[in-house]
Amino acid sequence: MGHETSDDGGVVRLNKDLAIVQTADYFTPVVDDPYAFGQIAAANALSDVYAMGGKPVSVLNLAGFPVKKLSPDILSEILAGSQSKVKEAGAVVAGGHSIDDSEPKFGLSVTGTVHPERIFRNRGARPGDLLVLTKPVGGGIITTGIKKDIVTGAQIEEVISVMARLNKQACELLEDFTPHAVTDITGFGLLGHAYEMAQASSVTFEIHSDAVPVLSGAEKLAEKGVIPGGTKANRKWLEDMQAVSVSNTVPEAVQWILFDAMTSGGLLISLSPEEARSFEEAFNKLPGCECSIIGTVKKDSETKLNVL
Repeated sequence: MGHETSDDGGVVRLNKDLAIVQTADYFTPVVDDPYAFGQIAAANALSDVYAMGGKPVSVLNLAGFPVKKLSPDILSEILAGSQSKVKEAGAVVAGGHSIDDSEPKFGLSVTGTVHPERIFRNRGARPGDLLVLTKPVGGGIITTGIKKDIVTGAQIEEVISVMARLNKQACELLEDFTPHAVTDITGFGLLGHAYEMAQASSVTFEIHSDAVPVLSGAEKLAEKGVIPGGTKANRKWLEDMQAVSVSNTVPEAVQWILFDAMTSGGLLISLSPEEARSFEEAFNKLPGCECSIIGTVKKDSETKLNVL
């Protein structure tokens, strides 16, 4: 598997029972705390392996750092935060590479394993399926609020907790189910990644905006015009393609949240109705986990996303 339908990782079969999943991701800091930034960057990169149904095995650190401007202790904290999440994932740091850069950048190249017959793909959603989301959205708006120093301490703690949370538990729980399609929500936002899944599956998604979980304070910030550039680009991209139809009953601030460019978001999963409800019940019993059924899969139509 490669980039044919914008899947979350590449997959190479080694033999009839084993394939490797490979991915890489890195970015500039989204929070001020370097340890938390390392955790978030690692969780974000590891997420692509989980979105493919894989188990992370090893990682390589990818770092850019202004060695003449910032203390090396900051980089040490970033690496320590990342290591904590790699360890939680059950993987190991096998090495990495760093360069002197004008601003900090950090992420991982991740290798995981998966059985060739248990790969999660972003295509295969079927009419009648329900759509399950395993983390709240609005993180891009909150982190933009952090940069503007207009969010509360509680909001910062919540968004860090959500972004640093691995998608490991969701992936492992899905081993007991038969997901028809899976992806994770990152830079293209909920609607961007939902579009990729609907397009790849030749179906239409109906998203119920009032069922989508949202981080505390994100709607109020959006009402004040705190909108990241990536979120604006996501909206323009989908609207220019006429890929999304949004009901005029959906508040403008909520619309922005659905387009919001996320870092280390949850999994979006297409399951049969019975399995979706069973997964929701089981997942919500896990410590610190909460998911929601946010929509349904319909037969293919010209508009790939209908937001109600």
